[in-house]
Formats: sequence, C-alpha cells, structure tokens
Amino acid sequence: MIAFASCMASAATAATSWPDKPVRLIVPFVAGGATDNIARALGMRLGTMWKESVVVENKPGAGGLVGAEAVARSDADGYTLLLASGSMFTVNPYIYQKLPYARKDFALISNVATGPMIVAVRTTLPVKTLADLVRYAKERPGRVNFGSAGVGSQVHMAGEKLADVAGLEVVHVPYKGEAAAYADLMAGHIDFVVGNIAGLAPLVSSGKIRALAVTDKTRAKMLPNVPTAAEAGYPQLEIHGWFALVAPAKTPRDVVQKIQRDVAAALANADTRETLEAQGCTPTPSTPEQLGQLIDTESVAWREVVGNRKLKAN
Repeated sequence: MIAFASCMASAATAATSWPDKPVRLIVPFVAGGATDNIARALGMRLGTMWKESVVVENKPGAGGLVGAEAVARSDADGYTLLLASGSMFTVNPYIYQKLPYARKDFALISNVATGPMIVAVRTTLPVKTLADLVRYAKERPGRVNFGSAGVGSQVHMAGEKLADVAGLEVVHVPYKGEAAAYADLMAGHIDFVVGNIAGLAPLVSSGKIRALAVTDKTRAKMLPNVPTAAEAGYPQLEIHGWFALVAPAKTPRDVVQKIQRDVAAALANADTRETLEAQGCTPTPSTPEQLGQLIDTESVAWREVVGNRKLKAN
C-alpha cells in the first residue's frame, strides 16, 4: 500500500510540475512548409502558457519517417513531441514494407489544424484550369511530373488522388518537405503539386505559381478567385491535410491529458487562431479518442488509393 501510494503521489507530482524544462517539438519535414508553420504557431503559444521554451526542431526525411522514428525512440516524459501529418498514420503503413514505427509507438494527444489542398502549377506551364492540366497530362503520359513532401506524405497522396480520379499517368518527384518541392515548382523544375494551402497560398498571392483549384467544398477566403475542384469538374477531389500532436507511447497519461487540455486552450487563443486562419487552416483540437477515430476513417480511404495506384516504398 505504501509503495502504491508513493507511485500515485509521483504521478500527481509529474502532472503538476510538468514542464520544468524546454520541450522539443519535432517537425518531420524541412522548414517553411505547412507542418513547420503550424508547429511554430502552436509552439509559440504553448511556450507562453508553460513559461518554458518550446523548441521546434526539423528532422526531415523519408516522408516523415526520420522524425517519427526519432520521437518514438525518445524518452516518454512529454519533453519530446511530434507534430505529425495525417498520412504518417493513414498512408505509410500501407506503402512501406518496413516501417520504423507503428501507431502503437505513440500516445495520441490532439488534432491541431486542418486545411484544404491547392492544385498549383508552374507559371510557365500552358494551362489555366484544372481541366487544362488533366488534358495536358493525358496528351503526355509519363512525361508530366508532380512534386511532394516525400513518399507517402499528404502532398504525395493528394497528387496521387488527382491522378486516380482523372486517370492520369504522371511521375512523382519526392522531396524532404513540401517547401523544397514548391521551390522547384517556382523554378520550373517540376510541373505541378497538390499541396497544403498553408504553404502554397503566399506563393499564389505573389504570382510565383498558378493555382487551379482548391480541394474543399467552398472556395478559400484567402484565395477567393480560385475555384473548388468540384467547380472545376472533379467533385471526388475533396482532400484536407491535417496535423496532429503525438508523444512517445509510454508518456504518463496525466501529462498527455495536460498537453491535450493546453493545446485546446492554445488553439482557442485569438492570436493563435488568427495566425492559423491566415494560412488557410482551421484550428481543430480534439481528444485522443477523436484523433484515433479520424485515423481509422481516413486509413480506409487512403488504403484504396494506395491499391489503385499500386504504390510501394522500400
């Protein structure tokens, strides 16, 4: 009984005293993309609330696998967290024969933000609409390419979904993050992307790339002149990228619960909400259980795309 009481007291102390040192927030892609932008907005607010630094650390590679594996192997004390893109749990298990992590390696905490995708092309590509792009690609099977944040990433799968619904034969070019893909799109080295609005909207607004469609039911407030995919003739192309906070699997439950509550409070903050909405994202705090249900639902849909496109990695 004494030992049990001691353990309970230690757990309570952990919850009330956490954090008492800086927290690392791992972003598994290069800086400048949607995941990175969202992590920095969230980390800034949490740091203020916790009175401890939240250090955003980029660990890119293999469509998020490098960063995810690093967090899965970290101490389960709440001081190392991962801002994961949805595809790391809904796609990677179906395309990688050897995945260095599994869902069971993580404690789900909360969804953070959700946003639509944008179909965008290099400005020198002779297309003005989504229908033009489809026609252009069909006339050049295997010669039109698209970039992504890496194999299995949300940006990769959005491009594959477009190819699936439109019946295209296009070439995938993976990068270590979407920002790197967008840089090559601006330089004219790749033809198109289907990327997160948070990373693409500023490039569209500045005229550095051309947007053809937004993958949402309604037009984006920040890009009101860009039609929805449904308006462009492809209602099946409704895709949302989402980003969630997770921790190593054995992180104390009371610490996970504290982080979840604080994430909800951070996302309710007017400045944080405004920052995310300015990037075209909607703050979407959730419980761990709701996040698990989202993963289950989307896994079914993406597994079908993986099968249709015959996607494999390693």
